[in-house]
Amino acid sequence: MDIKRTILIVALAIVAYVLVLKWNEDYGQAALPTQHAAASNDAPALPDTAATGDSGVNADVPSANAESSPAELAPVAVSKDLIRIKTDVLDLAINPVGGDIVQLTLPKYPRRQDHPEIPFQLFDNGSERTYVAQSGLTGANGPDRRASGRPLYAAEQRSYQLADGQEQLVVDLKFSENGVNYIKRFTFTRGEYDLKVSYLIDNQSGQAWNGNLFAQLKRDASSDPSSSTATGTATYLGAALWTSSEPYKKVSMKDMDKANLQETVSGGWVAWLQHYFVTAWIPTKSDNNVVQTRKDSAGNYLIGYTGPAISVPAGATGEASTVLYAGPKSQEKLKALSPGLELTVDYGFLWFIAQPIFWLLQHIHSILGNWGWSIIVLTMLIKGLFFPLSAASYRSMARMRAVSPKLAALKERYGDDRQKMSQAMMELYKKEKINPLGGCLPILVQMPVFLALYWVLLESVEMRQAPWILWITDLSIKDPFFILPIIMGATMFIQQRLNPTPPDPMQAKVMKMMPIIFTFFFLWFPAGLVLYWVVNNCLSITQQWYITRRIEAASKKAAA
Repeated sequence: MDIKRTILIVALAIVAYVLVLKWNEDYGQAALPTQHAAASNDAPALPDTAATGDSGVNADVPSANAESSPAELAPVAVSKDLIRIKTDVLDLAINPVGGDIVQLTLPKYPRRQDHPEIPFQLFDNGSERTYVAQSGLTGANGPDRRASGRPLYAAEQRSYQLADGQEQLVVDLKFSENGVNYIKRFTFTRGEYDLKVSYLIDNQSGQAWNGNLFAQLKRDASSDPSSSTATGTATYLGAALWTSSEPYKKVSMKDMDKANLQETVSGGWVAWLQHYFVTAWIPTKSDNNVVQTRKDSAGNYLIGYTGPAISVPAGATGEASTVLYAGPKSQEKLKALSPGLELTVDYGFLWFIAQPIFWLLQHIHSILGNWGWSIIVLTMLIKGLFFPLSAASYRSMARMRAVSPKLAALKERYGDDRQKMSQAMMELYKKEKINPLGGCLPILVQMPVFLALYWVLLESVEMRQAPWILWITDLSIKDPFFILPIIMGATMFIQQRLNPTPPDPMQAKVMKMMPIIFTFFFLWFPAGLVLYWVVNNCLSITQQWYITRRIEAASKKAAA
């Protein structure tokens, strides 16, 4: 009968495992885009603004007057000939109407590992989502506030590419009106995800030109394409900005639903965050800018800023510029661009633990060159750091294991008299110098480290699609075959066998269920985090076995 039950349990476990693998195959991968913009050399058509419900091509252009609302102007035709620009790290398209960046992909970051030819798409203005970077000139003479709509820029070429050996690529878009010549200049640098956007104003009219530079990010409420369903965890998707009193201030979509934000900031930045990637407009540090957030009539969310007034006398020239970053959350690069921008790599409330962990992990990786082995070495270092505390705890548990026969005798003596049983146990613990809560201490100490490492693995773009060995090709998502969680559950079971059995039968049953419960929870955790826990358990088992063996040998020797 026992063998039949064992066979049945094993068979059910195998069937359950196969079902979970099948579910993971069908639903565990991020969906591929239905249409990839970079698949063709021809620039795709931009959706007609009038057809998508906007009241005007420049309806979302901010006013130079912070108290005024964006104007609702008559729509004009949207150009279908996008200007394509390609560097070694960016592939983007600019709409000649307004000169906005309406598409942008990251060739160095594939959408999925099994399709390395499809880069991750950050900006989009197609069927999947609306996410664009807008900039222009508003104010009294700003061309983006014209009654006829935003300016239609002209470029010498339809496509531009950073050539081999070329360090910088400059793309000029030109527009003239009322005796004023405008050049909207995009400057790209090899290997960099930040680009400079400059406005050159040549005022050949008979009067002074006055206006303001504005820059903003516009996004709809669609889900985060960079947050894999395989992790089962959602990171922050929303806006953020820098202020002198708060270097990292989140402004979620729910916040924008409730009210518009308006604040005057000197320098700083405005950004839109998603998993692993960030886009940010970074104005000149010395400028006083009006930062604004709002929601438009089409349901899109906008965060941006309007710069100080610009005046160009008749017959003179002027210039205004800003910087756009669109790429991975690389702390080193972001910190160099603007103070506080590196905080967009959000490690949560345990950031003061997570930052040193990431720093140490980076240095280990610089030596080993593999994030999986780096996590193993990091685990060993953390375990060594907490060795004195863990050793004291394991000695306490080993003593409890040694006095288990005495506890069993007390239970037989006092039976159901819980009060006398508890008093006798306390006297025994005191006599044997045992701390009954000592076994919980290592877990409690490790939990902050565990949670901090969880956010490091989840938030650090360096972990994205980082392989270890064999089937573990991405440490930032769950184990595709759930082998590491199963090993983790097995190590928990072995570790539990080394611990003394709780005297309370109900507590003993709960403890037996813990390896199964934790295995289930860890199925969807990032493989790197499960790897940390497996290595930690293995080290704990070795340490606990050695200490327990020594104490039991000493007890036998004393009894003899």
